[in-house]
Amino acid sequence: MHSLSFSKFVRTIICCMGPALAALAQPLTMTVDARKTGAPITPFLYGQFTENANNNFYRTGIWSELVDDRKFYAPVTTAAPEVQAPGRGGGGRGGGRRWIPVGGDSVLVMDVQQAWSGKHSPKIALDATSPHGIQQTGLAVQKGRKYTGRVVLAGDAGAQVQVILIWGANPADRQSVKVTGISREYRKFALAFTAGADSNEATIEIVGTGKGSFQIGAVSIMPADNVHGWRADSIRALKEIGIPMVRYGGNFVSGYEWRDGVGDPDKRPSRWDYAWRMMEPNDVGTDEILALTAALGAEPYISVNAGFGDAYSAEQWVEYCNGAATTPMGKLRAANGHPEPYKVKWWNIGNENYGPWQMGQMQIRHYAIKHNMFAEAMKRADSSIKIVAVGATPAEMSTTGSGKSYGMPVVEFGSAADWNFVMLSDAAANFDNLAEHLYPKGNQAYDLPKQQFVAVEEPWADHARRLPNRVKSAVEAWEEYQKRFPKLNMKSIQIALDEWTPGNMGVRAPLLSVISSAEALHELFRNSEWFSMAAFTHLSGLVSGRTETTILPIGRMFQLYRNHFGTIPVEINGNSPQHEVKGVVNVDKPKVSSGSDTYPLDAAAALSADRRTLTLAVVNPTEADQEISVNFEGVSLQGSGKLLRIVAPETPAQTPPQPGAGGQGLRGPAVNIAETRLTEIPGKLAVPKQSISIYELPVR
Repeated sequence: MHSLSFSKFVRTIICCMGPALAALAQPLTMTVDARKTGAPITPFLYGQFTENANNNFYRTGIWSELVDDRKFYAPVTTAAPEVQAPGRGGGGRGGGRRWIPVGGDSVLVMDVQQAWSGKHSPKIALDATSPHGIQQTGLAVQKGRKYTGRVVLAGDAGAQVQVILIWGANPADRQSVKVTGISREYRKFALAFTAGADSNEATIEIVGTGKGSFQIGAVSIMPADNVHGWRADSIRALKEIGIPMVRYGGNFVSGYEWRDGVGDPDKRPSRWDYAWRMMEPNDVGTDEILALTAALGAEPYISVNAGFGDAYSAEQWVEYCNGAATTPMGKLRAANGHPEPYKVKWWNIGNENYGPWQMGQMQIRHYAIKHNMFAEAMKRADSSIKIVAVGATPAEMSTTGSGKSYGMPVVEFGSAADWNFVMLSDAAANFDNLAEHLYPKGNQAYDLPKQQFVAVEEPWADHARRLPNRVKSAVEAWEEYQKRFPKLNMKSIQIALDEWTPGNMGVRAPLLSVISSAEALHELFRNSEWFSMAAFTHLSGLVSGRTETTILPIGRMFQLYRNHFGTIPVEINGNSPQHEVKGVVNVDKPKVSSGSDTYPLDAAAALSADRRTLTLAVVNPTEADQEISVNFEGVSLQGSGKLLRIVAPETPAQTPPQPGAGGQGLRGPAVNIAETRLTEIPGKLAVPKQSISIYELPVR
């Protein structure tokens, strides 16, 4: 009896752990078959996503502005703890650095009668001897670096005003610019400073003495070498990475008025962003984003407001970007300094309108109607544009919990909660692609009986597979839609994966999130015919640094693949299938696991566009070094090449993840791409733990 039970137990273990036992029983092998190729990989798969979410641009991001709240959305007072959300009981996700009075609260009022931008501007009562005004501290400056800017002032003729940059505690640790010619009407005055020391706690003061009072409308200070407002060092770093497309969209867009973000930046009103619960200064708008994409040599992709917004406004936005200078919005663009049309090709109607977190959330059929209205209006402005509709597979609806609005925690294909099914039924004629967003719960799996995600313990290789599994789930969804809509060509209605990231993986491993992202790229390569683009969350999360930009590990990963991986994917076969991870099909896992048959490694291969180079990428997500034998078929290789590799540092990541950057490990110890020359074709690959490797092998 006991022996029979034990035999049954052994058979069960063998059945459940067959792939793992097989991997232990025999050495890993793979065959790269260059005779079997896939659809060319679009460079847009290396795209990036960004949005107006404060930290993305203004505070620790890639925008050059040193001061926060430069148009005085918040009252200037010693008492206010943070920017308060209008109509709400609490503050936002971070009010940024604050302005405080110099001389006490009694010397200043927020003037609503002569406001420059927004509802009020600070008005300071002067004293003949004691400086009165405002200051903000916490600015980051570098020794010897030049800073330029402007201040908008009005006041009595007796006002003697100066703007002071302070970088230390000593009286000499400062530079002052005296302002002359102040009048009752607001005027702009130029500023120029050179910092005398490095400091992350520099202070800017705008103070005056004399008789009467003066008002401050706006102030701006940027490094003098900024590129249309963007940090020059960040532009250089992003160009080094290689950014082919930038999506400008996200949660903010459903409450965004694009007209607030064009024209004189000092007059653009600061608004409360209800999506991210923080003040939006509107310094970055359409012209600035398109200046960024031009500087990067990237294709712009803009999301319009289909939440609280209307079709007419979307049509005007297209006309502003693409219309001739003789059209009403083209004329406005020309007046703003851009006479030539931008020719923005890619447009997205809305953002995650299925989600309860989204302003303007609506039922699927209502969105389909609204989408059609928007598409027709936008095409009137420019019939050549490509339109991406808000999409969501059952996996996306189930993972986010959006299906619960329809009484379906787990969404079924063809059901009332299947967003894409309704879009394909009601609006397929009015879009080119459907969007999909991937924010997997990296350290959890869906528990069907509990109808919720629960924490799981699993090997690092399985942990890393959760993101590429969501990519594979999207592909399986498109295959299912093809069955349900046989008259449509789902390979022409491709997936626009315009937001994706590994999420919080819950494991303190220096590169695990980066490695999971690399495996997701592999899955995109393996299914290249289904995807028109991908946009990683976030562009600004690729780099870091308040005064000197550093490329973060996730940025190095994109740089490695963008600059060294091939274009024509080729097939890889192996002897060790990927593990079946915990979870539920069409929620957080596909029917067939993603990845190559090289567990615990993941491999992808591609030929260069001219077929003169074969590239082989191998990812090792585990805590141990691995070896794998490789055989090349259908291609004759030269006896040389090079190996490019990113390896995790020995010390675990200590830096917390950047908000919005997509999970632990995307930031952390700096890594570089190491290059090694190969003198022969490798037959066996030694793959270090926690590493990403690309072999470049010349073809004879």
